[in-house]
Amino acid sequence: MLLFGLIQNFFRNPSFDIPLNPNHILSPCDGKVVVIEEVQDYVYFKGKVTQISVFMSPLNVHVNRNPISGVVQYYRYIKGEFLVAFDPKSSERNERTFVVTKNENVTVAYKQIAGYVARRICCYIKEGDKVNQGEEFGFIKFGSRIDLLIPLDCKVMVKLEEVVKAGRSVLAEIE
Repeated sequence: MLLFGLIQNFFRNPSFDIPLNPNHILSPCDGKVVVIEEVQDYVYFKGKVTQISVFMSPLNVHVNRNPISGVVQYYRYIKGEFLVAFDPKSSERNERTFVVTKNENVTVAYKQIAGYVARRICCYIKEGDKVNQGEEFGFIKFGSRIDLLIPLDCKVMVKLEEVVKAGRSVLAEIE
C-alpha cells in the first residue's frame, strides 16, 4: 500500500490557474534551481546563452509545461547515459530531448534530461506544433532535470537553490 501511495503521488497532475504573460519565461517543471550560468550552445543557437537548470526530486510533480507560447521550431531525442541528474555532465551525456520554441518576442530551448533512476522521458510535442504557455508538453518519470536555454539579454528572475513551480514561477523576463 505504501508503494502504491508513493507511485500515485509521483504521477499526480494538479490543476491550477496559470498567469499567462508574453514577457515571462515560466518554469517548465517543479523543483530546485541548481544551475544559472552562461554556456555555449552547439545544437541550435550556435552561441552563448543563459542556462537555468531545475532539478526534480522524486517528491516533485513531474509534469513538464511550456515556458512560453509559440511554435516548436526544433525537436530531437538523443540517446545517452544515465548519470545522476544533478551531475553537470548529465546535460550533455544523458538521454534527453531537445526542444526549441519560438514566438515574436523570444526563442527558448529546453532539455528534458533523464537521470540515474529516471530512465523514461515522455514528450508530447513535435516540430511545427503551436503550444501555449503553461500547457503540458511532457513528463519525466522518477526524478531528473530540465535545462532551459534563453538569450543572454533576458533578465533572470530566480536564484540558485530557489524552489520553483511549473507554469507558475517566472524564471526570466524578456527585455
